[in-house]
Order: sequence, then structure tokens, then C-alpha cells
Amino acid sequence: MKSFFILVFTTLSVVFIAQSQTLEDLVNDPDYIKSVTFNKDPEYMLPVFQMGESVAIEFDDVIGDEADYYYQFEHYDYNWQPSRLFKNEFLDGIDDMRIFNYRNSFTTLQSFSHYTLSIPNQFTRGFKVSGNYMIHIYNDKRELVFSRKFMIMEEKAQVGVEIKRARDIKFINTQQRVQYTVDSQEINFINPADNLKTVIIQNSDIQTALYDIKPQFNLGNRQEYRYDTETSFWAGNEYLNFENRDFRSPNQNIDYVRKKDLYEAYLFVHKPRYGNEYTFFPDINGNYLVTTLDNEDNAVQAEYVNIHFSLLPAFNLPPDASIYVMGNYNAFQLQPENQLIYNEKRGMYEATILLKQGFYNYRYTVVYDNGEQDPGFISGNLWQTENIYTVLAYYREPGGRYDRLIGQGAGSSEDIRN
Repeated sequence: MKSFFILVFTTLSVVFIAQSQTLEDLVNDPDYIKSVTFNKDPEYMLPVFQMGESVAIEFDDVIGDEADYYYQFEHYDYNWQPSRLFKNEFLDGIDDMRIFNYRNSFTTLQSFSHYTLSIPNQFTRGFKVSGNYMIHIYNDKRELVFSRKFMIMEEKAQVGVEIKRARDIKFINTQQRVQYTVDSQEINFINPADNLKTVIIQNSDIQTALYDIKPQFNLGNRQEYRYDTETSFWAGNEYLNFENRDFRSPNQNIDYVRKKDLYEAYLFVHKPRYGNEYTFFPDINGNYLVTTLDNEDNAVQAEYVNIHFSLLPAFNLPPDASIYVMGNYNAFQLQPENQLIYNEKRGMYEATILLKQGFYNYRYTVVYDNGEQDPGFISGNLWQTENIYTVLAYYREPGGRYDRLIGQGAGSSEDIRN
């Protein structure tokens, strides 16, 4: 009877943990956690790391009270469902340790604590297997504060990516489609329709990735993906941007700055770009860079500024839709802070977001109640838009217990072809 009780309790515990993990995946950042970044270049912030490569994550707590934070890692299948691996099978060392590396801001109006976690460290030496991972950050009450996805890759396959215009005449001017191949000199793909999985990511937005695209045919071991609608994305438009490196001189796309309790930066009022002709201007595809003009240590000396966004309502917003300021500054999350609210007095949609000094890309995206996102409702969808598409290839051997990330390829629609 005692053994049976232990077995039942263990089974229930496993179920509870699995259910809790699913709920944890849905947690957005709280309003006091800002500027969460991996050690990736601002032009290409997709968090894919090679096996053995150093992984670092930084973030700010704008409460600034030197709170204690703890980290845990979990391993996932290609579609972000928890894998079957035990922690000692994917992690070299231990986690659930406190983040000791933090510094407090100085010379700033907004106080904050800046935290840095690097792997390997004295407790966590690295990751034993490739695949999808998530880092979960907890407070000292064991409450989940926020999570971030990242990927560890073992380069075992070659992924070739081409970007083309849509074949369907209805979407030829508004969509971009991704064609690609997956080949390997080291792995003989067995039953690739079931065991080889691919994921397509537009720019750095993991939230809108396409999953479970099966190969259409193969040439030897090379798997070919030549779809149209199944691998098509709305092209969107070039991202808007602003820069506020310095408060003493004009800044890019900022109308004016006021100093209250904090600095308040007001962007120029935007008009919808839907229906306009394409205009090229360089962007960094929704990413951002914390930077200032004359500070020596931006991590703890850059100011936090209230950025005021304003959008003229030259459109009929459906009753089941909302507008958000979207960008990688918060991993493309939908949060109350970045939702635009209609100001009847001013006759426009507005949002105020606390952001660290730097250069930011963003766009206005319509989100429907069913979760569907429509980036072209306000900005338009133009086939000439420059986007980066990344294809990740995962493989699970027959009888395997997890999805290995075996290859990565990328293509830019700057080289788009018919």
C-alpha cells in the first residue's frame, strides 16, 4: 500500500509539474523587468547558439531594490512542448541558483538593478544536448517572474533558404514565401516526413513562427520544401524607428523631450502607411540597441525614458481588434503597457512605454481577439520589404526521446525573386 501511494503521488506530481510548465510558458514580463537581451548582435538577435558557445542573458529590474533572482533551465521539443529528458540528461551542472552578478545604476533618474547571467559558470557548466531551451527566472518567493526562449545547435545539416514572391496572384504584392532544402552528410534521414521537423521564423519574432512543415520530396538525402501558401508570410513594411542617445541635441524621429520625474520623449505623430507606395529605409528588423552618446557604461548609466507613441486613426478598427506597439524590445509580447488606447480628447491612439536609451525598431500591429496578428492593417504589406527568414531543422532518430537542432539557414528578402 505504501509503495502504491508513493507511485500515485509521484505520478500526480509529474502531471502537476507538466501542467505548471505549460502555464509558465504563457507568462509575460512584469512591468518592472526591462531590456532583456541575450549576447547577440542587434542586427540579428535570434537566440541560436552553437554547442559549447557561451550564453549570456542580461536584464534590468527598475524597482532597483537588489532583489534576489534564481534561474532554471528546461528542455523542449521543436514546437516548445516539454521534452522527455531529465535535467541531468541535458544540463551539465546544476541550476536553481541565485544570480550573483548584478550592479546598481548610477547617475540616472530611474534607479534600477542590472543583472547578468553567463553560462558556463561555477554552477552550470553548459548544455549536453542540442534543441530548444527556456530560461525561467524566479524571485525569492519561488514565483516565476519571466522566461526567455533560446536554442542550442549542433551543426549536422546544411539548410539552404530562398525568398520568393507568392505564386497566388491575390498575394503576389503582399506576401513573401520561403523555399528551402535540408541536407546532411552526417545524418541519413529516416522517415523524414515524421522525424525531420522544420521551423520558419520571420526576423527575430519566435511568436509568429511556422511549424511542422513536411518535406515535399527528396533528392537522395536532400529534402526539398517548395511550398507556396504553407510557407508564406505577410511581408509587412519596414520597421519604424527612433533614437534617443542624447537629450541635449535633436534625436531621430523624436519631436521633443520634457523632464519631469523622468525624461518624457514624444515621438512624431504617425499616420497609417497602408496603401502607400514602398519606401526603402534601412532597419534592424524589429530589434534594438541600448546606447548613449557619452556614457562609459551603458548597462548602468543609460537612462530609462517614457516614450510616448501617437497614431492617427485614419482607419476603421474592427470591434474585435486592438493595436500594439510591437518589437523585440520585449520579445514581441502583447502586454498592457504596449497596447495603444484611444484618446478621445486628442483624437488619436496613444501608448507610453518605459524604455532604456538607445536605438529601437517597432511597428504598429493589429491583434484580433482570437490571437491572430495583422501587421499590414496599419503599415501595409509590400513584397519589397526587407525581412530575414531563418529556417531551423530538427531531427529525432527512430526511438529518440528529444528533437536535436541540427541545422540553421537564413535568407533575406532583399534578394527576393519571382
